[in-house]
Amino acid sequence: MIRRTKIVATLGPASSDAKVLDRMMEAGLDVVRLNFSHGTAQDHIDRAELVRSLARARGRAIGVLADLQGPKIRVGKFAEGKITLAIGDRFILDANCTLGNQERVGLDYKELPNDLERGATLLLDDGRIEMWVEEVKGAEIICRVMQGGVLSNNKGINRKGGGLSASALTEKDKEDLRTAAAFQADYIAISFPRSADDMHLARRLLREAGGYGMLVAKIERAEAIEALEEIVIASDAIMVARGDLGVEVGDAAVPALQKKIIRMARKYNRPVITATQMLESMIQNPIPTRAEVSDVANAVLDGTDAVMLSAETAAGNYPVEAIAAMHRVCIEAEKERDLEYNAKRLETTVARVDESVALAAIFTATHLDNVRAIASLTQSGSTCLWMSRISTAVPIYALTPEVATRRKVTLYRGVYPINFQQDSHHNRESLLIEAEEELRRRGAVREGDLIVLTIGEPIGQSGGTNTMKIVKVGAYKQKSR
Repeated sequence: MIRRTKIVATLGPASSDAKVLDRMMEAGLDVVRLNFSHGTAQDHIDRAELVRSLARARGRAIGVLADLQGPKIRVGKFAEGKITLAIGDRFILDANCTLGNQERVGLDYKELPNDLERGATLLLDDGRIEMWVEEVKGAEIICRVMQGGVLSNNKGINRKGGGLSASALTEKDKEDLRTAAAFQADYIAISFPRSADDMHLARRLLREAGGYGMLVAKIERAEAIEALEEIVIASDAIMVARGDLGVEVGDAAVPALQKKIIRMARKYNRPVITATQMLESMIQNPIPTRAEVSDVANAVLDGTDAVMLSAETAAGNYPVEAIAAMHRVCIEAEKERDLEYNAKRLETTVARVDESVALAAIFTATHLDNVRAIASLTQSGSTCLWMSRISTAVPIYALTPEVATRRKVTLYRGVYPINFQQDSHHNRESLLIEAEEELRRRGAVREGDLIVLTIGEPIGQSGGTNTMKIVKVGAYKQKSR
């Protein structure tokens, strides 16, 4: 089987060496994530170029996802590096404090006192420490510790239930957007968006910087759930960011929300990534736990386009093994297809000719015996995206001359990019023959197999897919004889 679900892996100290990265690609890497919470702009530029250089050497396309830090609200630093809090302790979050101690600590987000009132619950260090706000006095948030533990430098702060007003795009994010535009990141993830307006602003700033990557909305705020549909529509792709989301809405609510977010993304033809702690134990261990295997498999069964590794590949001991484990799990989970969803999707009424051709191609490939491949001669990749919304065992090949399109479709479930030149000097029949030969050369089809081909006229024009054709491999050669 060819794996349909894509694998996104975060780069970091454990995976920045060329030899390790090359092995990760061999193990099944599809998209790399550059985490802008760490490292310099030049670090990210260098890593993106290394990835693309290695991918070119392999004759492959690897997508690059630039993940912006966003308004991560954190405590400041402690004089001793950390403290230990006990239940019942009085503790102050002080916007004016410069160096923390056992009684208080500073804040990197100075406006936090304006967002809080008596009775609010704060969750620190991904929910490991819980504090109840007794009083807000000027720059001081006076709290009572409800759940204690060790609190160290720069740990994050969330408000239970959401409600913090920090903008989704900080000044650092705006500068990082310009960096991502400079190396033409294929995807840019926006952290903590609360509304469609956050995504519209990010898109405007990216375009002004000369970037044309796809915008990914990370769903990780309670407010984002309330505005989910408008955020999905305003975005190009979605990430189920289960870490901060779980802290804000409670861990028990996350599995159902994951399914809801994936359904919403698929409804609006948006690729979706499922992220956070998928194979967390593989930071230290060479094999995953059974619970982690089930978590990855369930995301695949939910219909996610991609599953993501974070610290497992950025800082873990087994980055290559983690990708190989994800590959194995995805292959097994994909043997179960969502036929009920397919039936509903294929009954959908559409307004565009190219989308109707895409649905017709998938219906034909799914119901006609001996179809071994779908070949889409495409400029923008839109036809492939629509096809990928329906679960099928037939691989979809995006044959395109556009480098940006080949990198973009690396995130689409069941779609595989191929460098294929096409221009107005080709006629349709010669292009179809060349497409067939390309698939034969790659071992995707052989003599007698059927291929469902989609193409548009005029040739080479984006958004012009208007034809579907069923080709028997070898038939053209027999005619020429």
